Amino acid sequence: MIEISDKAIRASENNAGAFVNLLNAEMDGLIKASTFNLGRMLFGNGKGVVSTVLGVTDGVVIVDEVQNFIEGMPIDFRDASGNIIDGNRRVQAVDNTNKLIMLSGEPASLAKTPIGTLITVQGSYNNEITGLGTLFDYENPTIYGLDKFNNSWLNPYILTEVGEIDEMKIQSALDNIEANSGQAVNFIMCSWGVRRALLKMLSQNKRTVDTMELAGGFKALSYNGIPIVVDRFCPRGNMYLLNTNDFALHQLCDWQWLTDDDGKVLHQLPGKPVYSATLVKYADLICSRPNGQGLLSGITEA
Repeated sequence: MIEISDKAIRASENNAGAFVNLLNAEMDGLIKASTFNLGRMLFGNGKGVVSTVLGVTDGVVIVDEVQNFIEGMPIDFRDASGNIIDGNRRVQAVDNTNKLIMLSGEPASLAKTPIGTLITVQGSYNNEITGLGTLFDYENPTIYGLDKFNNSWLNPYILTEVGEIDEMKIQSALDNIEANSGQAVNFIMCSWGVRRALLKMLSQNKRTVDTMELAGGFKALSYNGIPIVVDRFCPRGNMYLLNTNDFALHQLCDWQWLTDDDGKVLHQLPGKPVYSATLVKYADLICSRPNGQGLLSGITEA
């Protein structure tokens, strides 16, 4: 949702072009933020937890996963049960190198935030799509409302604590997936550190690094003809072995603005000098063949 103050609207009422630019800038920003969050959700488990607190120093929060944050993101702090202990803060700056985030609000109360506190996107707790985190959650006994124990095809291939990556571990996973599902993996996705580890392994073995060109002119590493693609939201130490034909984003509509009976997008908030517009997308990610997917986790990154 975007909000534009009545003051900003009045300041540009004598210049239609200025108002249009203001509105377009706000809407473009919301679309970019929504696209960012959708990409993040694809790796999540539906809970909306983007990171956990490792410590707080001088109003700066140390987090375990920093790639899920972006400047301007509204967040809440929650305890292990999901209860809000500090809300309505906004990310002001992100330090990806040192895994730090700077937040708005009172720094004194921020200093009291316990280690292990969950950080969620504001209003998203337990309201996000069924991402890969749900699919590969071996501790969760159900998925899509079905019991995994009585439906073996709902269980993907998972190998934890991989350590140093090598070709045999990758090939063994690919063979197991194809044997169990009858279909071959056609897409590999990993973190930046895992890709570096893979490149290091190939160079040590004096292997030529194969590349391939994807649709749109993008280039990617290749393993036996399977593209290996890096995604910023992929958790550290993870490599996903997927069959993209088994995934579909089921949606009622693409990104759309909510309108009233008169077709207006902007609405005044009752009793406030602020106008708002709401962007919506009703969708969920569904995998039709979970046993055709695989995950190698705990890979030692380079």
